[in-house]
Amino acid sequence: MATTKTPKEQFLDAYEREHQTTMKVLRAYPPDQADLRPHERCKTAKELAWMFVLERGLGTKGLENAFAGGSPGSGQVPPPPEEWADVLAALEKAHGEFAETVRSYSDEDFQERIKFFVGPGTLGDWTRTEFAWFLLHDQIHHRGQLSVYLRMAGGKVPSIYGPSGDEPWF
Repeated sequence: MATTKTPKEQFLDAYEREHQTTMKVLRAYPPDQADLRPHERCKTAKELAWMFVLERGLGTKGLENAFAGGSPGSGQVPPPPEEWADVLAALEKAHGEFAETVRSYSDEDFQERIKFFVGPGTLGDWTRTEFAWFLLHDQIHHRGQLSVYLRMAGGKVPSIYGPSGDEPWF
């Protein structure tokens, strides 16, 4: 008999699957091109990869409803480590910590409302589930950006949701 997964289980399955794909893209990126900045207004590849780590911390704070009173923090973004490998190691650690935070909530608690931004300086209501999916979609968005950097850096773009020019399926 098939069992239906809870919204939390569905999220965790997708979170893990998307993380593995993100790591595949990050591992394909040539570390000697970490300072690539396609345009003056763009982040470097390393700064963009570091966003994955920073968002896990933001996600944990969001799930804990730390934004209910506005932005909790100095607004200062910690810089990425010098080495590409250290960025990837930090992401693996942050990935596990965020997953544990999600697992710590009961299914009912994962449906509770929290406050997070819905626009510049404007807080709105989200369920923890909605917020977690928002963060995952943002990760996917940044991974897409990074896949363009990867091509520009001369790396091979792996299959993400289907074949790529570098990883055909047949």
